[in-house]
Amino acid sequence: MSDSQKFPVAAHTLAYLAHKEASGPESAVSSAELAASVPTNPVVVRRVTALLSKAGLIATRTGANGGAWLLRPAADISLSDVLRAVNGCAKLGVAPAGVEGCPVGARIPDAVRAAIVAADSAAAARLAQISVDDLLHGEPADIAAPEPAKVRA
Repeated sequence: MSDSQKFPVAAHTLAYLAHKEASGPESAVSSAELAASVPTNPVVVRRVTALLSKAGLIATRTGANGGAWLLRPAADISLSDVLRAVNGCAKLGVAPAGVEGCPVGARIPDAVRAAIVAADSAAAARLAQISVDDLLHGEPADIAAPEPAKVRA
């Protein structure tokens, strides 16, 4: 699975678990059911749920009655939590190595790295304002709209 798909699959997975009210082992949702909703392969879902579990957002159980469930209410899981769980804005890539002695090659890697960090921080800040519950119950236009500017006194 490409890095660019981890975040959308993770957000969808969490929203589906919230929709199914999966809050404990007795209500666990299988990777096959999650995969049918995304839609993707159950292996992809298991890779993403492993990241979400490591981040403490969900728990999982293997076996015939296995599956995943939320460890926190959907309203308490921000999309920045999800972004961190799948390792940030990896889609933007990694800055290439520089070339000593080249006026561009020596400077650009640090500048590109700083730009990626800035983009990751900006994405995390906006996503911190959106919860998994908002994905289920919010209007897409409201989710997409930036936070209103604060009036300075």
